[in-house]
Amino acid sequence: MKSLIAAASVAALSALVPAFAQAQTVAAPGAYGTLGYADAHSSGVDLGAIQGRLGYRVNNWFGVEGELAAGVTSDKSSTVVSGTTVDTKVKLQHEEAIYGVGFLPVTPNIDLIGRVGYGHTKAKVSASTTGTTPITVSDTASGDSWNYGVGAQYHIDPVNGVRADYTREEFTGSNNGHADVWAVAYTRRF
Repeated sequence: MKSLIAAASVAALSALVPAFAQAQTVAAPGAYGTLGYADAHSSGVDLGAIQGRLGYRVNNWFGVEGELAAGVTSDKSSTVVSGTTVDTKVKLQHEEAIYGVGFLPVTPNIDLIGRVGYGHTKAKVSASTTGTTPITVSDTASGDSWNYGVGAQYHIDPVNGVRADYTREEFTGSNNGHADVWAVAYTRRF
């Protein structure tokens, strides 16, 4: 009975090997780019950005990519301090990062993605009061971060596809916070 189970297991695995091998040989090395929207959440602040990436897939498993983002939406809030209303606005100015990327081909059109990298973020913060003597103050804040994340991409044809991913940004130094970034993008192989 044990030999029958072993033989059936070997037969089942041998049937899967060609399919797995085919899935691993679909992505030729080469350059790619993405363009999409990213939604970042950090310490109660929600920001949106247009995000672009350029990358190079070295083989089926590994690649590198650079990422640039520019803020398109801001987060506004109001608080009352000593009887005065203070309106605060935060907007991402820009963000850049570089990543090492791991790919896991699942089918000829689907890849799972893991990324690890380092980035820099700059945001503008402004506060204003209303009343008889309105005051407006603004400043910029920036920070470096170690970033890591996961995602998936689906190619509709050999060139065009869509990609969705999640990235965690862990800020270093005095900015000791984090951000959760969800992104969806159009992807194109060159």
